Amino acid sequence: MRSLLFVPGVSQRKLEKAIGSQSDVLIADLEDSVSLDSKAEARRITAAFLQSARSRTNAQLYVRVNDLATGLTEDDLAVVMRARPDGIMLPKAEGGNDVARLAAALRVHEAENGIEDGRTRILPIITETALGVLNAASYRGSSDRLAGLTWGAEDLSAHIGALAARHEDGSYTPLFQLARNMTLLAAAAAGVPAIDTVFPNFSDTEAFARDCQLAVRDGFVARMAIHPVQVDTINTVFTPSDEEVEKARAVVEAFSAAGNAGVVNIGGRMYDRPHLALAERVLARAAEASSA
Repeated sequence: MRSLLFVPGVSQRKLEKAIGSQSDVLIADLEDSVSLDSKAEARRITAAFLQSARSRTNAQLYVRVNDLATGLTEDDLAVVMRARPDGIMLPKAEGGNDVARLAAALRVHEAENGIEDGRTRILPIITETALGVLNAASYRGSSDRLAGLTWGAEDLSAHIGALAARHEDGSYTPLFQLARNMTLLAAAAAGVPAIDTVFPNFSDTEAFARDCQLAVRDGFVARMAIHPVQVDTINTVFTPSDEEVEKARAVVEAFSAAGNAGVVNIGGRMYDRPHLALAERVLARAAEASSA
């Protein structure tokens, strides 16, 4: 996956429009974009959309449920799991125990709905509370369902009382740099993709493209979007370029030709095993992008 587009689960019109966005993942949202008195209606609309969209899009279909502390998560699952979503996004996750708890609930709903055990993936947002940031290392081994790790700045701002997450030049303040970096490290430790957070100012396309390029530089392999206009930029930036693929293929082929060598020489530059691992990741990302 490269692009993950949030769509309000209460809006049938926006859900239908999202099908044409070319996003790799569509996330029907039952949380922040839905008022409390509209939750039941959003569940109904989302479940109907999941059932009808399956034959009309190649995108993976996820649902962001309400967080575990609200007491609404089970109500969300009881409705949407009948429609067999590909994954559940868990907001305000505060550690691997929350993922394990959701995994146990999903196993019950899969059994009740005739869904293959373990089919439904989990994507937690791990930095929306202070405790979530501090527990970032706990996701390793939490569940085989783990599809990746992502982070959020807006809810963390509200939780700790920060007035802004970014400096005037667009760079993150130290606290939010920490949350972002913890997500990268936690994802690497857990062996899952690191997915970058949303960029709220969707009208500033140039700033968004630069921000995506920085994300790729630092190790993120995908990004969430809040508007369809952001999807093409994400897909372009997070797809390895022809030059990157050519370079990665040269590294892999050099090591293959050298047998069990620890270091190879390509054009007068030495490449060791970490370079090989990085090259293999680039080729895997390129292959996944070409099949999207």
